[in-house]
Amino acid sequence: PALLALGLAACNGNGEDGSGEDTATSLASLSVGDTTASSVADTTAGSASGSGAQTGTSASDATTSDPTGADTMQISFDVGVVPDAGKGPCGGGMGGDIDFSYIWVANSSQNAVSKINTQTLIEEGRYLVHPGNGNPSRTSVSLSGDVAIANRNGGITKVYANVEDCQDVNGTPGIQTSSGGADLLAWGQDDCVAWHTPMAYSTQRPVAWSSGTFNPAACAWEGQSVWTVSAQSGASGSVVVSVLDGETGVIADTVPIPEIAIGYFGPYGAAFDTNGDFWFVDSGNDGPSQELVRVDGGSLAYDIWMTPPINPYGFTVDTLGRPWIAGYAGGIARFDPVTETFDQNNSVTGLGIQEDANGIMWMAHYPWDIERVIAIDRDTMAIVDEINLPAGTSLAKGVSIDFYGYVWVVDQGTSAFRIDPVAGTIDTFTGLVGPYTYSDMTGWGLSSVSNPEG
Repeated sequence: PALLALGLAACNGNGEDGSGEDTATSLASLSVGDTTASSVADTTAGSASGSGAQTGTSASDATTSDPTGADTMQISFDVGVVPDAGKGPCGGGMGGDIDFSYIWVANSSQNAVSKINTQTLIEEGRYLVHPGNGNPSRTSVSLSGDVAIANRNGGITKVYANVEDCQDVNGTPGIQTSSGGADLLAWGQDDCVAWHTPMAYSTQRPVAWSSGTFNPAACAWEGQSVWTVSAQSGASGSVVVSVLDGETGVIADTVPIPEIAIGYFGPYGAAFDTNGDFWFVDSGNDGPSQELVRVDGGSLAYDIWMTPPINPYGFTVDTLGRPWIAGYAGGIARFDPVTETFDQNNSVTGLGIQEDANGIMWMAHYPWDIERVIAIDRDTMAIVDEINLPAGTSLAKGVSIDFYGYVWVVDQGTSAFRIDPVAGTIDTFTGLVGPYTYSDMTGWGLSSVSNPEG
């Protein structure tokens, strides 16, 4: 068994999340060496250690539940065909020594993001992602392994995955960075926080990395950018797509989309497709039918379609280039960009959703009558399996697949769950603080569409 190789190329009862007021006032890139907000960060860090945040669960701390009655987790690597990988100086995988065994979970109420090793279930870092109250909610992992975090109250932050890439920005010799849990450094003091770009919007949720171009001579991805969608809450016509340079955080392009009508939450989820085009969908809070938008990754031209009446919530793009929308009411929908038509399954509703290597879409079920994840065939849209989550799970939201084929679910309590989809067994990581993430938090989604089938 081996790791899959990388390819080339607060919430209310209807499934809506909370939001806060905008605190960002500038569109310029802000150096994380600016420590003007360190007193705010110190207060946050202090409250973290007082709230029971943990340094991470060790193998003995992580609990395993088995709905089928087995006592121990049976590790399975039945994850389908390994994607084509590069050969030569990069050791068979694109990106050199990057280890894609991390899941990045936003701790919304703590203004931080956690870096959790998906193999050991140990948290290896926790980082503040905003100088004030950012209220982070979405994470996206690049093909280089680094993460970008979107703050609901405005602003994007990048964190390096590899300590070797971290830069001395705090003025203290050497690299100072978090080891996870209560070890949360003040704003501007963690050398692994690459950059923060404040943005003057009051609702900013979707975020997704573009793939960029692989340079085999340097064994590195180049030209990667971070795409995000922002607006002013409740202001139709205020939606803007921004493209940020992945290395510097500087805003390279903006695409106003004045045709979009929004309510309080606005744009909600985003992902790239197999052609390098950027897709996003509006929140279903504004009504059952909302806009699905495609922005051309090169020309920045855009197209808009109205969704079926399904109250959009979760969002992803499958390896055949088809956007999927999980509705918390009315059903789920899959869009065919060629025929410009939607297919639907109105028998099930849900939240976070992502495809695994076997063409199965995994979705967090909603409503929460029984906390569980639903497996849906990518082509027929039929339900093929469901796995109940441990008793006491609090509002399961986000779903992501890791590079070993495990299905991850993040709730809104303190936990993230790692599911073996073959054995049906579950490991639990605890110690999160107000978590909320349902985007591509492992990088699997981007890797999949960057190396599509065929």
